[in-house]
Amino acid sequence: MPLPPPALHPRATWLAVLLALPGLAWAAADAAPGLQDVSVLAGTCANCHGPDEHTGGDIPALRGQPASRLLQRMQSFKAGTALDATVMTRLMKGYDDAQIQALAQWFGRQQEGR
Repeated sequence: MPLPPPALHPRATWLAVLLALPGLAWAAADAAPGLQDVSVLAGTCANCHGPDEHTGGDIPALRGQPASRLLQRMQSFKAGTALDATVMTRLMKGYDDAQIQALAQWFGRQQEGR
């Protein structure tokens, strides 16, 4: 008898559904995502990192960090060079360079708007 498929964490299921939506598909690779697209992507980050500077755990907050720092971290996650990373190395492989830059700017802009 075959084994049932592994259960997905609710956040993983939600992320998979969001990324499968046709409105989130960008026409060209590395095309700059629109504001609505970035806000949806940023919402998936908030699932673990929290919507503000209070994450309530060991997961670092994104708000309040400079965009350049966030960009460097996300790029190192994607490249697999962040030795202190856990799940982020796998997650960032699903984002293209334009999406990573847009997310860094999104959270960096929140820092400036305090």
